[in-house]
Amino acid sequence: MCIAYKRLLANLISFYLVYNSSVFANDQKPAAMIWLEAGEFKMGSDSTLARSDEKPVHRVKVDGFWIDQTEVTNTQFKAFTDTTHYLTTAEKAPTLADIMAQVPIGTPEPPPELLKAGSLVFAYPPGQWDWVIGANWQHPKGPNSDLSGLEQHPVVQVSWFDAVAYCEWAGKRLPTEAEWEYAARGGLAEKTYVWGEENPYTGKDKANIWQGQFPVKNTAKDGYLATSPVKSFPANGYGLYDMAGNVWEWVQDWYRQDTYTQRAKATPILNPQGPSNSLDPDEPTIPKRIQRGGSFLCDEKVCASYRPSAKMKSSPDTGLSNVGFRCVKDKH
Repeated sequence: MCIAYKRLLANLISFYLVYNSSVFANDQKPAAMIWLEAGEFKMGSDSTLARSDEKPVHRVKVDGFWIDQTEVTNTQFKAFTDTTHYLTTAEKAPTLADIMAQVPIGTPEPPPELLKAGSLVFAYPPGQWDWVIGANWQHPKGPNSDLSGLEQHPVVQVSWFDAVAYCEWAGKRLPTEAEWEYAARGGLAEKTYVWGEENPYTGKDKANIWQGQFPVKNTAKDGYLATSPVKSFPANGYGLYDMAGNVWEWVQDWYRQDTYTQRAKATPILNPQGPSNSLDPDEPTIPKRIQRGGSFLCDEKVCASYRPSAKMKSSPDTGLSNVGFRCVKDKH
């Protein structure tokens, strides 16, 4: 074999190895994420616990995707803000124009002293939501609180916009509502809960939810009055943690009460992205995005929203002490 040919062959082999190592690197498992294969499932619920926006049950197909094994933690979110110097919605004072755009015509203007940076905190006791100036992701209960001991708890007091910003920084995105429910079910078809049919208050603790009489008495039998560290409770069938309870999770979709009614007319539907706009009949002036999974404030009698089909809705600029998120990532 001539020297020139050997050199050419060596170059080709070198190129092959470099190229394929690049391809293999792109296909490597992202850190702390689970790959879910494409599949079809029945979305929604017709159970006695289901509300109108969970009906009717309809068939949905989703392509494969990566999903965070846990909710985004305070440590992970801090890495984002340290790198980007990003200010969350709750760290910026709301404007009068933004507030008045979301209330019915004729609503009195809020007093100027309330137009300061803050967020909504669930105060227990007595068991009510309060607007707290100085509450944000670093001070989840107000200016006198901090994240000491909460490093591995899910970040809260983040708006939908904050969640989107983090996901984009991480090279990911928020899940669609359909992807989230597909993941939450963990391969269990048409079950009431992410773990099956057993009542959440029977046997071992299955999720971080309210235990006692909401909102006046929380026994904290599961060990937590508020958020718990991620991975504190058993994972679902796909190895995903806290798909029920702990904190509500923002998803991509706008909220409309009639989404499933419209979608069910043509099933199965592939990779639904949600409606193009929002309409909540209860508050038609406020556009809302969807949250999934329930939280530590969900109990059996008031909401039972720790079910995989249940949903909440909130304005995308709202932060609360029981709302966080997790991200997904496409294969390529």
